[in-house]
Amino acid sequence: MQDRNKMMLDVKRLTEFRHDLHMHPELKFKEYRTAEKIAEFLTALDIPFKQGLATTGIVGSIYGLNRNADNPGPALGIRADIDALPMEEANVFAYASKHKGSMHACGHDGHTAMLLGAAELLSADRNFDGTVHLIFQPGEEGGAGARVMMNEGLFNRFPCQAVFALHNWPDLPQGKMGTRIGPIMASGITFEVIVQGKGGHAALPHSTIDPVPIACSIVTQLQSLVSRRINPLDAAVLTIGKIEAGSSPNIIPAEARISGTCRTLTDETQSLLLEGVKRISHHIAAAHDAQAEVIINGEGYPNTTNHPKEANFMARIMCEMIGENNANIDVLPAMTAEDFGFMLKEVPGAYGWIGNGTPGVSGGDLHSTRYDFNDKNLEQGAYFWEKLARQWFLTEAVYD
Repeated sequence: MQDRNKMMLDVKRLTEFRHDLHMHPELKFKEYRTAEKIAEFLTALDIPFKQGLATTGIVGSIYGLNRNADNPGPALGIRADIDALPMEEANVFAYASKHKGSMHACGHDGHTAMLLGAAELLSADRNFDGTVHLIFQPGEEGGAGARVMMNEGLFNRFPCQAVFALHNWPDLPQGKMGTRIGPIMASGITFEVIVQGKGGHAALPHSTIDPVPIACSIVTQLQSLVSRRINPLDAAVLTIGKIEAGSSPNIIPAEARISGTCRTLTDETQSLLLEGVKRISHHIAAAHDAQAEVIINGEGYPNTTNHPKEANFMARIMCEMIGENNANIDVLPAMTAEDFGFMLKEVPGAYGWIGNGTPGVSGGDLHSTRYDFNDKNLEQGAYFWEKLARQWFLTEAVYD
């Protein structure tokens, strides 16, 4: 059966499809051409689908033998993100981005193609008892597209007993895969601190309340939160990425703005950090007769926390697929954020990594202007999703 399926998977066509997406990257919630290409692919496979969730999202449904929309049986969700990043591509290969200012610098073009390859395999042999929902999600890069799809009824319209996702990972050599129980990706939330002082002439600082040194002091003291308030065995990152103040070197401004981000693996640690940002900012400002306003920008992205049963299941499929020596079933979590965490808060599931090469050799780091998905992963990823889906329906645990 597996050999017959391998003959069915047209890797050349899948590679050409991925390259086409790479040439035409589209930013969050504007993935109109990408969505149409996905729809064309699913239509050719006779897979029914629904469009329009989160504007450009698509959900295709592959029904097993004797199953249909009215009688789907146990249902499994597999998610691929489809959006690109607002970056100028530095690669010069033939399929480099044709859209100035946007590129697939995170490999979502490959995620989409892998899932479509799995769709080709699963639709060719529907000898399984249940339904596979193929979730093509827009807006992962800063748009919380997973949450938008869910708010618009994703799991109400397409109920799933479990949901899975893969991300290409440059820190793993191609051919290897990894996952873990518990947090695998951090939460991500941004904040702003607005320091209000009193402006004036640079030669008369005594008649002002200069917000610039106050802001600098706040930034310095915020660094103590991770080193002195967080358990060394926990993981947390607090980074200030932007400071704005003033318009001229001879004018003391009335206001300074600090922008930063917190990354944590638990909700408790995130709360501890954000409370510390508020406390330090308010008290340092007050000590200098100024005021500080702290703005937390929404809820951010939650931790991507794998459920034990589903993570163990994903790990088992990885081991069976590529061998135990190539499957790391207890990878160290990453402090980058991923909106698949929203889905895992509502539906049990797991998130894993598929190796994309060696850093500095195969495209460098994620979000690099020279990043590129490794085409060798298209076949491996497609067969992994096919194997995971078929085995999931055969596992008694899914009926618990």
